[in-house]
Amino acid sequence: MLVTNSTALIVPARPPATNGAAGPIFHEAPKPLIYIPSGWAWVIWTAMILALLTALYFAWRWWRKKPAVVLPPIPAHVRARRRLEQALAKISEPKLFSVLVSGAIREYLEERFNFHAPERTTDEFLLELQSSHLLTRAQKGSLGEFLASCDLIKFAKYEPTEVELRGLYESALRLVNETEPRPVAANVPPPVPKLPPAAPPTDDRQPKTTSVGADRSDQSDPSDRRVEAKETAPDPAQSAIGNRQSAIQ
Repeated sequence: MLVTNSTALIVPARPPATNGAAGPIFHEAPKPLIYIPSGWAWVIWTAMILALLTALYFAWRWWRKKPAVVLPPIPAHVRARRRLEQALAKISEPKLFSVLVSGAIREYLEERFNFHAPERTTDEFLLELQSSHLLTRAQKGSLGEFLASCDLIKFAKYEPTEVELRGLYESALRLVNETEPRPVAANVPPPVPKLPPAAPPTDDRQPKTTSVGADRSDQSDPSDRRVEAKETAPDPAQSAIGNRQSAIQ
């Protein structure tokens, strides 16, 4: 009995070579490359992360050292005018308009004169206002009428006309314009007026009149005077000769 291996690999026979050329040679497929991790990779990544964090830290320090730009506060009267302009856009809604204009004036008076206007009723605020000397009597009366008209619209459901609402706006704006702080002028001394030049002094005395000869004699040289004196003085020798002649005669 013949026993064979059924799982044996049957290799076909090579065809006979022709013209002396060798047949094709089969090789196994190349295996893929195996990546071997380097031990320095984590060191490089750690160094890069530390460098990035250091740069961010110094950038934050530099930004903190920059001087902060402090904007000047907006004055109370400027903000009040802006709020009144915004309220004017709601003039078609009387109740909302009256709430906005009265709120703008109350907050302005609190910031400008330290009145406790927003947290008080109109009667309480007007009572405090009467004892203050920061507003004139006319301004107090105008403010009282303004707040009373606003309360009438807000609480009594009064329907005002557009002309009345514009009157409230103009009254509020006029109060802001009259009470805004005025610039203080510097204490500069007034200029000194220039005086006209003084006239030359006049001499009331009569001028001294002198003769021409006297002037010339006064102005002559003393040496010339000595020469003239020598010429006019008598010579002693000539006098002696004249005496002898008179004696002989």
